[in-house]
Amino acid sequence: MSQKHLLTQEGLEKFKKELEELEKVKRPEVIERIQEAVAHGDLSENADYAQAKEEQAMIEARIAQLEEMIKNAELISTTSQKKNVVTVGCTVSVLIDGQEKKYTIVGSGEANPTAGRISNESLVGRALIGSKVGDTVHIPTPSGDKKYQVITIT
Repeated sequence: MSQKHLLTQEGLEKFKKELEELEKVKRPEVIERIQEAVAHGDLSENADYAQAKEEQAMIEARIAQLEEMIKNAELISTTSQKKNVVTVGCTVSVLIDGQEKKYTIVGSGEANPTAGRISNESLVGRALIGSKVGDTVHIPTPSGDKKYQVITIT
């Protein structure tokens, strides 16, 4: 049985666009480079050929990954969610050591911690899900527990 991938509508569209780019632009480009390298003869010491084949393998792997994620996508409805409880798809503001931080809880495929998009499967994401405004969750870190106080949920 395939694993469901929690995605926002925005994330699903982003993955579809990336898949289209890979299939219609990147894949044909690398195939053309492989054909050009083959035309140069001996492939045993042809660096262009080896590099193009490696790139082709990476493109094909990413295409397969995207196809699987899109096929098994479970859309996160952000409009019908309760805004008083942290759930996947919501944005939560928390107070950590006196500093406010904002996180959007997303499925693992869309996670980008540097952009404030954390996975529902991450340590912080799991701890925040189900909490309410005013709740404090404790997250273990190597330097001791961190307290995250939920300020707002949108």
